[in-house]
Amino acid sequence: MQQVAPKILFDFVTPLRHIGALSVLAGRSLTALVRPPYEFRSWLHQMEHLGVSSLGVAAVTTLFTGMVLALQTAYSLPELGVKYYIGSVVSKSLTRELGPVLVALIVGGRIGSGMTAELGTMKVTEQVDAMRSMAADPVKKLVVPKLAASLIMLPALTILGDFLGILGGLFIATNQLNLSYGLYVNDVLQALTLGDVLNGLGKSVFFAGFIAVIGCYNGLTATGGAEGVGRATTRTVVWASIMVLVSDFFLTKLFHVLA
Repeated sequence: MQQVAPKILFDFVTPLRHIGALSVLAGRSLTALVRPPYEFRSWLHQMEHLGVSSLGVAAVTTLFTGMVLALQTAYSLPELGVKYYIGSVVSKSLTRELGPVLVALIVGGRIGSGMTAELGTMKVTEQVDAMRSMAADPVKKLVVPKLAASLIMLPALTILGDFLGILGGLFIATNQLNLSYGLYVNDVLQALTLGDVLNGLGKSVFFAGFIAVIGCYNGLTATGGAEGVGRATTRTVVWASIMVLVSDFFLTKLFHVLA
């Protein structure tokens, strides 16, 4: 019993310690992000590394999501004539929810784990400590470029994903459901609003921040050599996925109140 009580206390305090440390890193990163000098060359390199290389997986994910959404909507409620409103269902579902969430989960897991692996390797090989000994700020040099690239590229990938998902729905509507091109496009244009697009983009910005901070935090706190880096990478994927799904609920409520 004497051994169980400290373990329960430790298990309760540890998540709070991580939340506090993540909040501190997020605050330091945002402060360093807006404070000159701006290392745009590093930003561009990270944008190419994190964003451009993720185009393929984002495109495939959202394209087939739009196709599945169109098929499932038409087949689930055929007696209601829902297939004539496939365009509005696909466009609104993708732009407001499925687009930002799926891109964040698929691409975010990839780039978040990459950040952790890179920074974790630098941490266990004492490269981060060497930077500090030379009076260089690891947050400014290592975290900020990744955060900036994520904040720019994840919304961009979300926009691309929304467009491809709507195209996927168009393909199914015209080739499988015998709807005309004009009917589908007209339904999309009538249903989709700027608010729908901005809603999804707003979510993707928050998701990008969460993923970058979590990925960098687990990398900078990795210990125990290669095995420790592996554990840190796993934590990043799990934490980032949970954070995306939980924050999506609260952001949806917030945007509904603000609308």
